[in-house]
Amino acid sequence: MKGHGSVSAWCVDHPVATVLLTFALVLLGAIAFPRLPVAPLPEAEFPTIQVSAALPGASPDTMASSVATPLEVQFSAIPGMTQMTSSSALGSSLLTLQFTLNKSIDTAAQEVQAAINTAAGKLPKDMPTLPTWKKVNPADSPVLILSISSTQMPGTELSDYAETLLARQISQIDGVGQINITGQQRPAIRVQASADKLAAIGLTLADIRLAIQQTSLNLAKGALYGESSISTLSTNDQLFHPEEYGQLIVSYKDGAPVHLQDVARVVNGSEDAYVQAWSGDQPGVNLVISRQPGANIVETVDRIQAALPGLEAMLPASVQVKVLVDRTQTIRASLHEVEITLLIAVLLVVAVMALFLRQWSATLIVSAVLGVSLTASFALMYVLGFSLNNLTLVAIVVAVGFVVDDAIVVVENIHRHLEAGDGMREAAIKGAGEIGFTVVSISFSLVAAFIPLLFMGGVVGRLFKEFALTATSTIMISVVVSLTLAPTLAALFMRAPVHPAHAKPGFGERLLAVYERGLRKALAHQKLMLGIFGLTLSMAIAGYILIPKGFFPVQDTGFVLGTTEAAADISYPDMVKKHQALAEIVAADPAVQAFSHSVGVSGSNQTIANGRFWISLKNRGDRDVSASAFIDRIRPQLMKVPGIVLYLRAGQDINLSSGPSRAQYQYVLKSNDGPTLSTWTQRLTEKLRSNPAFRDISNDLQLGGSITHIHIDRTAAARFGLTASDVDEALYDAFGQRQINEFQTEINQYNVILELDTQQRGKAESLNYFYLRSPLTGEMVPLSALARFDAPTIGPLSIAHDGMFPAANLSFNLAPAWPWAMRSSCSTRPRARSACQRPSAAISRARPRPSKARWPASRT
Repeated sequence: MKGHGSVSAWCVDHPVATVLLTFALVLLGAIAFPRLPVAPLPEAEFPTIQVSAALPGASPDTMASSVATPLEVQFSAIPGMTQMTSSSALGSSLLTLQFTLNKSIDTAAQEVQAAINTAAGKLPKDMPTLPTWKKVNPADSPVLILSISSTQMPGTELSDYAETLLARQISQIDGVGQINITGQQRPAIRVQASADKLAAIGLTLADIRLAIQQTSLNLAKGALYGESSISTLSTNDQLFHPEEYGQLIVSYKDGAPVHLQDVARVVNGSEDAYVQAWSGDQPGVNLVISRQPGANIVETVDRIQAALPGLEAMLPASVQVKVLVDRTQTIRASLHEVEITLLIAVLLVVAVMALFLRQWSATLIVSAVLGVSLTASFALMYVLGFSLNNLTLVAIVVAVGFVVDDAIVVVENIHRHLEAGDGMREAAIKGAGEIGFTVVSISFSLVAAFIPLLFMGGVVGRLFKEFALTATSTIMISVVVSLTLAPTLAALFMRAPVHPAHAKPGFGERLLAVYERGLRKALAHQKLMLGIFGLTLSMAIAGYILIPKGFFPVQDTGFVLGTTEAAADISYPDMVKKHQALAEIVAADPAVQAFSHSVGVSGSNQTIANGRFWISLKNRGDRDVSASAFIDRIRPQLMKVPGIVLYLRAGQDINLSSGPSRAQYQYVLKSNDGPTLSTWTQRLTEKLRSNPAFRDISNDLQLGGSITHIHIDRTAAARFGLTASDVDEALYDAFGQRQINEFQTEINQYNVILELDTQQRGKAESLNYFYLRSPLTGEMVPLSALARFDAPTIGPLSIAHDGMFPAANLSFNLAPAWPWAMRSSCSTRPRARSACQRPSAAISRARPRPSKARWPASRT
């Protein structure tokens, strides 16, 4: 008899074993479910390494040519690198290296370190440290941002607590990855020398630098090895306080000692005097916390928040630690919505089955198969290393219909044999045996639809691999359960239906009659039906063409990122005032829950003319607008602040850009000719601004920086035994915030900074009172006798490279009222380009972002 000897028959004959095996599947799924990592999206780690290099006081051109370029030459030889960008500004260079998705990030890190070591010999000798690197994942947003503020404590002390206590303790929590401190003012001792006093006594800044380096040390001293004991030697060779440095003797004048405090102010300060952050209206710093790859976001954040009360108890009472951004709130909400959707889908499926099967036993059997299949899929997800995210849950929701199909086909065939008069056991074996091959073939055909997603490469493949495997695994589990558990339960509980002799037609019969009448009418009007089919197909094609297209929809995560841009030559105090004016507008919006902002060189922000905003919105139910609508509403008010622009964009769960961007879309122009690049970047920017499809258009050229050129007369310098190197060293001592020494404590290291007095280093006139000592005569030589000072000119505030070529990044958003979004943005670029007539020396491409916009291949 067909079906005897099959797996279904064995399960029917061994119901206890079948139920126990099924229970084991359910138990495994129930155990695995709470252990699954929780994330908004599947793990999509892009091998990216960020290299930071610092040379305080060096111009953007110096950083680009003497620091970034030697590093780029070595990095370009690393195999598997797909993109290399750099940005050089005053005193810093930031290089970002992206590798192919299949390259190990650990291998890439080793190769990057080897390249840095190779390039070290070609880097400036006076760099405080060699370039450092860190692993970053641009596709992963921070899970938590903490704001640390105080109304009484100075910023340097607050930053010290943030670094030495909070950041170090939090980094030890399980699941915590990288922690960035923005707006940090690392404590330092600043020696602010007076050019007038130095010249009067006959000293130079080099004398002060050497005196400090020779009198504040932390070297090994050895030990006294006696016959009965050993005693370690210790001295007071280190200086820790400004008062101690002030007492240093730097020279003698007429037999009297000259102390450092006689020619300079020695004060406690920060390593960089031009950095500041605020939490709301209070000075503070931010801890931007990311998770480790594969860590459960919700559990990680819960651990951090559980540890915060203990950490706060270790801080002074005036220090406030506030959660600025908690990504788990939106993650929990979105996952909860998907879980509710899954529950509703299951309930609706069960209700429909009860309506059409019209037999409670059949409905319960199909429901049992559905529950077992979905629960068991969680165990398989755990084995495969997947997370509980929006895409995997959506895959399970999609699979619900497929799972039910398998079970219904089996149960319906068993039901048919019961109606034919077979016994319960015989009907179960026959029904499952006859339909087994059909169920398997149907399921394999469904799985085949997901195969392209499994083998898809790049970003899409990374995102949808978990979706496809979760759906296919759930379907395959349902095949096994439908052919084992369903016939077993049918043999135990399903009864042959009883039909009364004069029963009225039920809902199913009436629905079948309606369908039959409709089918007859359709067959009688075949030409009309073919016309309707053609019209439907045309509408589908038109909809595909007209519908807005993008890689990933813009999400409302309740987090808004902002980048400010002011005049390239803006002063630090003026930038602070404008930032505070913007902050007042942000604070007044009813949708804002908390916010923080910073100015100065910190993290990815490399110039004083740029700043950052982090805005946390209220929960979606507590605000009347979405994140995008909030940006649209506040933009006109922000534009009223003169001299500065705040570019806002909604934070996303995934970001494919390797660096910060002012808008959702980014386009890159690069050329080996800097002036050509600048000209055509400005022309393209203006052309895009004239097109209504675009808004928030900007570029990162920042060409308005002020540059004071000093022309050294080498012949005149040689007469005094001086060289261009001597002039550079003297200028660096005076204006470069030069790190000349350091002192160590038990928990940290701090730098000693040398510079001119605050009132002198910001004036060009100070150059006229600047002196160097002649090694030939020992006399003081004014700088004006060796060099000519030009009036300030315009130059770049930062220099960007893309693949070792000078580059410019254009950022823009699409106007929401524009009807065809991406299609329109692509169709308008040929007109913009033809109007600009871009030369062949300029190359353009779209930088990878959640949605990309490209110019057509034609260059006409």
